[in-house]
Order: sequence, then structure tokens, then C-alpha cells
Amino acid sequence: MCGVFGVWAPGEDVAKLTYFGLYALQHRGQESAGIAVSNGRQILVYKDMGLVSQVFDESTLESLKGHVAIGHSRYSTTGASTWHNAQPTFHPTVDGSIALAHNGNLINTGDLAKMVDDLGEFEGQLELHVKLPSVSTNDTSVVTSLLAHHAGQTVEDRAVELLPRVHGAYSFVFMDENTLYAARDPQGIRPLVLGRLDRGWVVASEDAALATIGASVVREIEPGELIVINEDGLRSRHFAPSVVKSCVFEYVYLARPDATVGGRNVHEARVEMGRRLAREFPVDADLVMPVPESGTPAATGYAEESGIPFGQGFVKNSYVGRTFIQPSQTLRQLGIRLKLNALEHMIRGRRIVVVDDSIVRGNTQRAQVRMLREAGATEVHVRISSPPVKWPCFYGIDFATRAELIANGLDIEEIRSSIGADSLGYISLEGMIESTGQPTGSLCAACFTGDYPIPLPDESQLGKHLLETSLRTDTLPVFNNP
Repeated sequence: MCGVFGVWAPGEDVAKLTYFGLYALQHRGQESAGIAVSNGRQILVYKDMGLVSQVFDESTLESLKGHVAIGHSRYSTTGASTWHNAQPTFHPTVDGSIALAHNGNLINTGDLAKMVDDLGEFEGQLELHVKLPSVSTNDTSVVTSLLAHHAGQTVEDRAVELLPRVHGAYSFVFMDENTLYAARDPQGIRPLVLGRLDRGWVVASEDAALATIGASVVREIEPGELIVINEDGLRSRHFAPSVVKSCVFEYVYLARPDATVGGRNVHEARVEMGRRLAREFPVDADLVMPVPESGTPAATGYAEESGIPFGQGFVKNSYVGRTFIQPSQTLRQLGIRLKLNALEHMIRGRRIVVVDDSIVRGNTQRAQVRMLREAGATEVHVRISSPPVKWPCFYGIDFATRAELIANGLDIEEIRSSIGADSLGYISLEGMIESTGQPTGSLCAACFTGDYPIPLPDESQLGKHLLETSLRTDTLPVFNNP
């Protein structure tokens, strides 16, 4: 998850462009938001907890003047959901400063943190040994510290040297006082798109953000590619050979339906998943209804293929965030009833097919089935447009541990019984992948198969609170974010 955005555009109001770009990417992260802006002399960073619209107001944006900016909306996967872990991260260098925003999750954070430790003092910058809670404890801060140590090198050369040693999923957007940079991991796990303004360039997690600010799409940034944009123009360097394994869950749930990922419109992919789901798991019913909003395209496809009428059986409160990306189990459970209510007149006396994108822990579906039965449904048939989630994601989705995944240890019939449905059908892995239109073998489906495209380190080197644990037992040399 997480949304990243960057713009290099002299003469434009880059802070407001970034604000509206982040607004379009709000679905990718709702815990905190931030913008960094440079006027050529210094970088200013403003960030806080909350939604983009809660963090920024007109006067704040007016104070962020410059020609280059980056922004971030956070969904935490490494480091607690705190102000100190909000992004962009910031770090002084020997000749200026760097700010960085990151979408993804790294799997060798411990090794990278040790590299920071080994650097010790550099070029007059005193090493800071600080303990919680006054320090950033996310993987992004570690990379920012390493990029900042570029004595005798340009930031560009330092990035080309460092990035092959950074393992995991990353779409980085970073900046110094005059230059915008963007880099994507060699597997291309998370999306990153390059766009063009009349007087500048834009990079963003999804092309929907480009459309929002009136930028045209140039192309996707390639896996293993570094883009550099400044007054000399745009140049591209490849720091590693690409071995494409893009995240299939972008098509299932993460990306906006109006986004294009890997040349495939996400809405079209989801509708096709619904059609295939109807062919694989047909049922006699009176109404096909989605779990809004993420289940709507697949439900549309299921209704088209099955001939069963489509209707809205849930009313969604538009002002409640996605229950899936709330940072705690308690908030997820409390959010379910607040988010959805059943339309009794649509449901009473009918056999219902309810289509959703995934089942992770099962709490949401259990509550939904109960609501439909209370509203008078005679039968409830659940259809899921992705296979059973059996494995945690270490590349940027907070599925947590295997023990929390309902499909780990329970077969489909047991899951059906657990959520209280009359029947349950998941799309096949093959059907899901074919719906994306991507070449066979070019997608990461590790959360369904356990086949991780980037080898994982020892379990002790993984986990959301890895760096916080390190700080509790020792001191970790990092640089405090201003």
C-alpha cells in the first residue's frame, strides 16, 4: 500500500499539485500524510497523522513554495503508525538534504540498519543514538540515511550504488534541493508511473493521480530503473536487471478501478474476474450484490455472466475508511458495522449472491452474512474474486501472521461454516491471473501460493516492529526527522 507522488515543475504551485495527487491516492494509505518542497535552497517537510484533507489546509500549502515536491500517504507495514514514522522522511547531507517517500516494504531492513551503524560519524554530522519514541523506526528512514551518505558522489551515483543492495518491494520518490528522483525495485512489485505537465514532470503510484492534476501519462517506470529529473531534463538509468513479478493484488483490490497497471485497466480486470467466478461457481439465486466499493466490478461481471440481476444490497458510509487498512484488529472490527448497512427491502425473501474481493481474517464477511440474514435473506452465497489468502505478504500489505489468516488451517467448507454462508466459492488462481491479462509468470501471487519471488531472510529479521524491537534492546544509529 502507500501512495507516493513527485513533481518537478518550475513556475507551478507544486505543493498544491502534490496535495491533489495525494488526494487521488488516498485509498493507498490513510494513517498519515506529508509533503516535502524545495525552493532550490532548502527542503521544507510538513507531515501529520490523518487523511490528506485533515493534514493540510490552504495556509499550510501556501507556505510550501518551490519547484520540486514529493508527497506520501501512509499505510504502515514497517514501523508503528506514529508521527515519527510519517513520510516523507528527511535527512541532512554534506551539501544539502534529502527527502524520500516509499511505497512497498523491504525485507533486509536489519542488514540496511547495520550498514547505517557501520557508517558511524560522517562529514561533520554527529551520529545520534536515540531511543523510542523520538525516532523513526521504518525501513524508509534507513534508506534515507544511507542515501544521505554520499561523500564524493552525487545523489544519483549513490542511488545507483545503493539500490541493488535494497531488497524487497519499493517504489521510491525522493528529492534533493534541485532534483526529483524515482526508482522501482527490479521485480516491479508496486506500480510507479511517469507523467508530463506542460512545464514539468510528475511521478505517481497510479495514473489516476496524473489525470487528477491534468498530467498526461508517458509510461510506467520500469523495474530496476532510476529516473532523474532536473533543469537538464529527464534521464534514465537501470541499476539492476528486471525480473518482473508485479503484485497481483493490485488488480484484485489495491489500485483504483480507473487505474491502468501493466497496460491493463484495473476495472476491466475485476469485471473479468467476476465473469470467471460465475463460470467456476454458478448458483441459483435472485440477486447479485457487491460489497462496496471493491467488490462492485467483480459483482457486475458475475451478474453479466450468470444472468442474475445485479443490485445494491449494502449502503456504504462514504466517510469511513477502508476497514482492511485500519492499523489494528479492534478498529477493523469496530469499523465493519459503521461502514455498511443492509438494504432490507432489496434483500428480504431473496437468495443473495454477495461478491467480495478477498477474505483475509474473515471478520468482515462474518458480519456481512449476519447482516444479510437479519435483513431477511433466505440464502447467502459468498463469492470471492481472489483465491484463499494463506500466506502473509512481506512486500507492502499488512496481512500480518499466518495464524491470523482464516484460510491457513481451514479448508473452504470450514471457512464457509465459520462465516455462516450457504455456499462459498473462490476464483481459481489461474482464473484470477488470466483476468489480469499479464504474461504467465510475471505476477507475484505469494499471498495465495507461498512462492515468494524475493527470498526471505530469517523470520527474526522480518516483522512490522523490527526496528522498534532493536531499539528496545539496544541503540540504533539513525537521524531524527525534523
